[in-house]
Amino acid sequence: MGEMRMFIDVSKCMACRGCQVSCKQWNGLKGEKTTNTGSYQNPPDMTASTWTVVKFKEVKDGGKVKWNFFKDQCRHCLEPPCLMVSQVKGSIIQDRTGAVVFTDLTKKENFKDIHEACPYNIPRLDEASGRIYKCTLCIDRISNGLEPACAKTCPPGAIKFGKEKEILKMARDRLKEVKARYPDASLVDEDSVTVIYLLTEKKENYQISEKPHPFSSLLALKKLLNPWEGLGIGSYLRS
Repeated sequence: MGEMRMFIDVSKCMACRGCQVSCKQWNGLKGEKTTNTGSYQNPPDMTASTWTVVKFKEVKDGGKVKWNFFKDQCRHCLEPPCLMVSQVKGSIIQDRTGAVVFTDLTKKENFKDIHEACPYNIPRLDEASGRIYKCTLCIDRISNGLEPACAKTCPPGAIKFGKEKEILKMARDRLKEVKARYPDASLVDEDSVTVIYLLTEKKENYQISEKPHPFSSLLALKKLLNPWEGLGIGSYLRS
């Protein structure tokens, strides 16, 4: 389990997309030419050179129409399925901070396997180089005591980053506060990912791509057998 966590509070997000700009700026990612698709969401999705996108979903609210915002990015799973299916040693690294990083060795991976293993539809292939890309959680920054570029930039403070215990407490305290106004508010996947979200409404009211963890049954068994790890029972589940 990683030492750090990121907390994204959508109740504070105003879709300024400063996070998108800072991500590109810090990581030296090229801009991409886009066309109007009838939505304020731009670019329309993540690519090998766009690692986070604020997604817009139009929903009805009391007879009116509004936008719900969701900053999509890699969740940096605590038990990364991409790492579980990896066939190339060193191509995917899980750092002690919790960051799951794709290296240049992903060129040797089968992209279909890596992409299909992801519960959140995150990995993107650079057709020119053959390398697979996604958010790195700004591993170069957090390894040197700095927060990720998106968290540093966010004007309303919707993105927080810090030690696991502190961030989880912050998220749970904020949830209690928000529920007074939004009864359907929830924290998303707080027990399985480094990047957790606070949603004010049900998941279907946001543009979220997700599917069941491909190894959910195996992980449930691992958790069940965890008390006997010291006896060697269940240790094989790590492989």
